[in-house]
Amino acid sequence: MQNADLLVFPRWIVPVEPAGTVLEDHALVVHNGRIADLLPAEFARQSWRAGETLNFPRHAVMPGLVNAHTHAAMSLLRGLADDLPLMEWLQNHIWPVESAHVNRAFCEDGVRLACAEFIRGGVTCFNDMYFFPDATADVALETGLRAGVGLIVLDFPTVWAQPGEYLHKGLELHDRIKGEPLLRTVFAPHAPYTVSDGPLKDVRKYADELGIPVHMHVHETADEVDTSVRIHGQRPWQRLKQLGLVGPNLIAVHMTQLTDAEIADGAENGVSVVHCPESNLKLASGFCPVGKLLAAGVNVALGTDGAASNNDLDLLGEMRTAALLAKGIAQDARAVPAAQALHMATLAGAKALGLEAETGSLKKGKSADFIAVDLSDLNTQPLYNVLSQLVYAGASRQVTEVFVAGRALLRNRKFTTLDEETIIAKAAEWRLRIKP
Repeated sequence: MQNADLLVFPRWIVPVEPAGTVLEDHALVVHNGRIADLLPAEFARQSWRAGETLNFPRHAVMPGLVNAHTHAAMSLLRGLADDLPLMEWLQNHIWPVESAHVNRAFCEDGVRLACAEFIRGGVTCFNDMYFFPDATADVALETGLRAGVGLIVLDFPTVWAQPGEYLHKGLELHDRIKGEPLLRTVFAPHAPYTVSDGPLKDVRKYADELGIPVHMHVHETADEVDTSVRIHGQRPWQRLKQLGLVGPNLIAVHMTQLTDAEIADGAENGVSVVHCPESNLKLASGFCPVGKLLAAGVNVALGTDGAASNNDLDLLGEMRTAALLAKGIAQDARAVPAAQALHMATLAGAKALGLEAETGSLKKGKSADFIAVDLSDLNTQPLYNVLSQLVYAGASRQVTEVFVAGRALLRNRKFTTLDEETIIAKAAEWRLRIKP
């Protein structure tokens, strides 16, 4: 009999790969932070002896969710300026408040609030883009979450850096955290309209040298595309392609304004797209053609965007919205079925970050990043199809356990690495500073 750290016996296991698979009466075996086995429960009891055993007779165990695009610290700006179009929201409200109030302490407290919401909603990995990425890295480590730490790049001065400093500071942070197993760095130039050709060429050069992704808002609104045509004589996608950025390490966020040729181009070049349906709906930015992208073979992941434009960080809710919206846009009820939506919220996000060998599905040898979802609630009864209930009826409140690399971050809905009362008190302090 082999020794393990943890044996998990749920009612169902949803491994995500093979696609559409639901395993009953199986066990997940965890040892040294990794999945040591996934096998029928009877054989697990005969083959493995563990320090701890968890029984979940009402739960589905599945991979932790991957929030592939967020601005975590902006959780402290939740609800500050609602019901406004993107550029008015940014220029007249968000950017002035950021200029006046954002500092390292703001980012630490904001990321901590976001991490609590991530964990409570079953997110085990998030890909961030915001100021003070060193604070994001430190809080993610403290919290125990897996994170893509965005090395932001902009043309104008901010509280984080002056023009010309962004890449230097980003590379310094990359060198500091590159040995952390739960962190990876990701270049994060904000958007084609806020970063000029010179810095973008440098990003491409360093991204190739270091082998890390490039995470960027692209084709978020029609106005962005029209402005680029007026100023540069070409659409942003064409400009990024000329600069050598359209390739397998590009994580293109939003992508609501696409031609069929650009969709085919993205597929041919192995680009990943991050779909943020609720933020796009709230800001009236447009509709990402998810059905067409998937049909073309593009890897499509899911993100919440920041809580200032969503206004929550609930990726289970985002998964449902993405599936429903795709059907409406395609006028086809078969577009983005439940298994596909679940893949977008897990393995597709991991693939976008280059982490598909490490997380995003439950497979022997991968990191033990998993969650348990109690499906006995009223809203998931009666239960005919586990995948359908998770996608179309499940709620974040039904997540009871969260593990990253075999470490429990949520047990019986209680945080193990965070103090909820302190986080809420800090959020209240920032509200008084920002809007007394």
